[in-house]
Amino acid sequence: MILVDSSVWIDYFSGNGSPEADFLDGVLGVSAIAIGDLILTEVLQGFRHDKDYKTAKRLLEELAIFELLGVKMAVKNADNFRKLRKKGVTIRKTADVIIASFCIEHNLPLLFSDKDFKPFVQHLGLRDAIHT
Repeated sequence: MILVDSSVWIDYFSGNGSPEADFLDGVLGVSAIAIGDLILTEVLQGFRHDKDYKTAKRLLEELAIFELLGVKMAVKNADNFRKLRKKGVTIRKTADVIIASFCIEHNLPLLFSDKDFKPFVQHLGLRDAIHT
C-alpha cells in the first residue's frame, strides 16, 4: 500500500503530466492506494466545479483513508520537525510534517512530487514510493 500526497492528486486530476501522476495512473486499480484525511481535504477544496468535486470525492472515498493525527502523532510530528531543524532544514508546511511523519511511523511509502518531503527521505527514513 502507498499513501499519495495532494501534490500528486492535484497533477493527476488537472491532467498535468508528471512522473508521479503517471505512476499513480499506472498503479490505480492494481495496487492498494491510501490517502490521509488531511490530504483528502487539500485535494477536494481545490475543485471549482461541483461535477468535478463529486467525481473526485467518489473516487477518493473508495480508497483507504487514514486519520493522520492524534496525540501520539502530534508529538511525533513535533519531534520530526525538530530533528530536521537541528540538521538545518526547516519544513515550511505543517501539513507536510504530519503526512511524512505518519508514513514514517506506519512504514508506508509516500508518492509525492513536493520537494519538501525530500529531507524526510534523506534524514528520517521516509520511503519514496517511486524509488522504493
